[in-house]
Amino acid sequence: EVQLVESGGGLVQPGGSLRLSCAASGFTFSGYAMSWVRRAPGKGLEWVSRINSGGGSTSYADFVKGRFTISRDNAKNTLYLQMNSLKPEDTAVYYCAKLKSSWLVPPYEYDYWGQGTQVTVSS
Repeated sequence: EVQLVESGGGLVQPGGSLRLSCAASGFTFSGYAMSWVRRAPGKGLEWVSRINSGGGSTSYADFVKGRFTISRDNAKNTLYLQMNSLKPEDTAVYYCAKLKSSWLVPPYEYDYWGQGTQVTVSS
């Protein structure tokens, strides 16, 4: 059974940092690209970042470029999102998602999602 379990969310002040983790199991983690997606209150799903299976290729939404860093540790079956310089508009539930392919080539199709972790940026 595929499982994706996010952790690391919480309440942080504007300008602060958080590191999200996503522990994966039930599939060959090193064989698939992964992504972070978020849902802000009252809004739809919004893609944040993705990384290929080997970790050598990444891409980011414009609104997080230079602030967020995606990474993975295939030995630990874990995906990360380092979030710096957080803004109130980053408040959302953050989900990790497994892509169907290894490479970052469209279409970007997801087949499994985690339950999400809440990130709240507020003073």
